[in-house]
Amino acid sequence: MAKAQKVQYPNPKFFKAKDNIEWKKQGENLKEVMGIFGKMLAGTDWKAFGEGMVDILKSDKERIKSEYEDFMALDSKEKWDRVVNGERSLGRLYRKGAMCTVRREWRGVVDTAYDFWEWARMWGMLLMTFSKDLIPAMNSALWYRWMISYFCCHGFMDKNIMGLRGSNLRMSHAATFSIFRYVAENLVLLSKADRKNGNSDELNKMLFTFDEMTMGQIAAGFPDLLAIPHQLLPMFLVSEIDQLVCIPYIDAVESYGLPSDTCPVPSSECGALVINALPDMGSLFISSSMPCDGSTMASSYFARRFPNIPVFHLCFPVRYLDEETVQMGAEDIKACIKAIEDATGAKWNWDHYFTCMKRFNQETDLELQKWEINKTSRPQFIGPSYELFRKWNYEMDGGIDPRVLPEMQKMNKMLHKAYENGETAWPARKMKYRALVWSCPAHYYANFSNWLANCWGIDVLVEMESLNYTKHLETEDKEEALRDLARLYERMVMRRHTNGGYQNVVDECWRQCEAWNAKLIIMYQNVACKNMATVQGLLDEQGRQRGYDLIWVEHDLMDPRTVSRRTMRDKVNEYMRTVMRAEPVDPSLVEFEDEVCM
Repeated sequence: MAKAQKVQYPNPKFFKAKDNIEWKKQGENLKEVMGIFGKMLAGTDWKAFGEGMVDILKSDKERIKSEYEDFMALDSKEKWDRVVNGERSLGRLYRKGAMCTVRREWRGVVDTAYDFWEWARMWGMLLMTFSKDLIPAMNSALWYRWMISYFCCHGFMDKNIMGLRGSNLRMSHAATFSIFRYVAENLVLLSKADRKNGNSDELNKMLFTFDEMTMGQIAAGFPDLLAIPHQLLPMFLVSEIDQLVCIPYIDAVESYGLPSDTCPVPSSECGALVINALPDMGSLFISSSMPCDGSTMASSYFARRFPNIPVFHLCFPVRYLDEETVQMGAEDIKACIKAIEDATGAKWNWDHYFTCMKRFNQETDLELQKWEINKTSRPQFIGPSYELFRKWNYEMDGGIDPRVLPEMQKMNKMLHKAYENGETAWPARKMKYRALVWSCPAHYYANFSNWLANCWGIDVLVEMESLNYTKHLETEDKEEALRDLARLYERMVMRRHTNGGYQNVVDECWRQCEAWNAKLIIMYQNVACKNMATVQGLLDEQGRQRGYDLIWVEHDLMDPRTVSRRTMRDKVNEYMRTVMRAEPVDPSLVEFEDEVCM
């Protein structure tokens, strides 16, 4: 019997595609970048910079002295607990006015050793991936400011797992690794394809891109093609790593007259296009599902910036509960498939699509297992890493990467074992409140649910954007498979709830609170989202009538200048102290300054 051939993913031919770098263009760009650096260096107040560095050194000296004195003041039992189980006062990890922490967290001997192993494994993966085509990948840092922000991915990981121990720490690391492997591979391929950079004609013929709000499952039918969400890496995901990265884009498009109360997602997309901060790549662009007027605007901006790239508008009816609209969506899917075939010369492969969707169905079952355990009195896998992994797996991966299913199976094995052993999500802290997050979370505070747990003992069991389509997709009948794909796309992120109408955002909230046994709701209020603003009064009134505690937390999604992270925390602190009459689990996290806004 012949041994089954191991599937290599991504397809090695994508990395082997020949680059066609225009070195004269790179030299001109380098000259411009060096000129900018020169002006920055000339305009720097070096005396103030030196004084700032001295202040940091003095602060570090005082911090080290304080930490040593605190440790020596403990009795022998407390010292042993600190060494074995880790520190408790996490507020001391922050420096006044800085976004980064002063050091990594001490989690106890075993968990700190494991944490460093994952830290090294992440670096190893990044280095190996970028080495597949290093020159275009690193050259992207000279073209795009957002590329620099990805060097902070380890700091982002540390903040998302702050306070975690045991199985939740390990599952969070596994989830983060899967996401950043996807990011690293696509950053390299994006750099190769970019006509300003790697300029690989060979790769561009095999590449189509799609809007960051569009599901990736349609790519499962094209095993010989590469599909990349065009704005995801340059704008959407990186805004969770670096809270300042979208500010220049927002300012750029507003300087052209765009109203400042427009949602920061399409504003950032349009601004990035205005200042030419998105790569020029691919043979076709599949536009957004048009969840709001801003998305429509972003698609038109794309067509104007890249007239060489055809655009296909994949637009589904928002009334997704009406089955009469499904066939319309299926016809749109067919038209999209034909557009991809015409642009690339590739042909739709039903066998590969069904294989991927069978895998996606298995991943959906594994996700539902997590939900069942998190609905119990001992939730296991919660926190920012899980929240981000769920959205990425549902929307971008969608069963296409064969490496993800075994990793999810491994995570679920840990999940069940941890539950059987009586573990809790935050072993060092007792869960005091079960909570749901409703509406869209702030990108510039991706680890907010982590702070809620560590500071107030509020365990966020699930967030609204995770509660999407969970029915199995058809994997045999071709016509029904297209209809199922339409049903999935109709319920993509931003459409399932915030744009799904009254019953899918108001009634659904109370159904989910009951299902998850959560009495506390972190009600995000995106100040630029007109859809959610229309039901704010209804949610508030009905929430009081039903006996729920709603904490309204304003934010501006990708612009921290409107509502800072500290202001978001203050809303929770005020509610917990005045309404709930609660005391913080970790008082050191109640007040600290971590915002740096231009």
